[in-house]
Amino acid sequence: MDKMKVIRLDKVSFQLKEHFNFEWLKALGEVFCVFDKQDSGNICFGIEKDEVKKFVKFAGAKTKEYKGKPEDAIARLKDAITLYENLQHKHLVKLLDHFEVEKGYVLVFEWFDGECLHPHWSFPPPHKYTHPDSPFFRFKQLPIEHRLEAFKNILEFHVYVEKNNYVAVDFYDGSILYNFKKNMIKICDIDLYKKKPFMNKMGRLWGSSRFMAPEEFELGKDIDERTNVFNMGAIAFGLLGGELDRSISKWDASQELYEVAGKAVKKDKKERYSTVEELYLAWKSALKE
Repeated sequence: MDKMKVIRLDKVSFQLKEHFNFEWLKALGEVFCVFDKQDSGNICFGIEKDEVKKFVKFAGAKTKEYKGKPEDAIARLKDAITLYENLQHKHLVKLLDHFEVEKGYVLVFEWFDGECLHPHWSFPPPHKYTHPDSPFFRFKQLPIEHRLEAFKNILEFHVYVEKNNYVAVDFYDGSILYNFKKNMIKICDIDLYKKKPFMNKMGRLWGSSRFMAPEEFELGKDIDERTNVFNMGAIAFGLLGGELDRSISKWDASQELYEVAGKAVKKDKKERYSTVEELYLAWKSALKE
């Protein structure tokens, strides 16, 4: 492997495949953290100026884990702008600004003081599931009421996504930030959501296989509401049960909710709820709300 270049900015240092000029970033504030382990081609920063924190997502540098071309990462990031604008919601991180810089593109978001529920760089599995400091482990120790509220918020956002004629792609526990002090969630990454109709032209779509429906692995299949019903059901098993072990013995909520989640993850699309909204209403009914 080529020797990595170490980049130092304010309080952080990180590695890239080749040197890159981040002078534009210094104008935005002091860099206090970096997220450089993604395989998307993006690199992200926490910045602070005048006691206001912001989250910066950037494409254009040759990041350590990315196998593709920077220009493809730039194109995907630009495409994401309309998603954050059209799907603005209280449970989604808020896009504040976006602009071009030399050799790249920048998105600036409001900072949310949350921890990612799939911190694969700091707690790679199995530590994610077992280490007492892992955000996912800590989330699973929360009272069931807090976890049910978090999942309901995720459902509410995806009902909104559906109503706006989009489908979620690549939604997984790494897209969820949780604030343990305020018991609040935010969804932080919808860069690959697609306007309907959307067909699988890749074979294996982007995403974590732990949460993907069978049609997300099949070329030529429609990715639609019922696909997202499966995604939501799989997330329910991740947050409230045994993730891929979908037995009732690993389920922390009620039998009624277990049955709703089970219907959502049927392999046969026709056996699932027809829309995320239908799933949401069934879920609320089982919650006795």
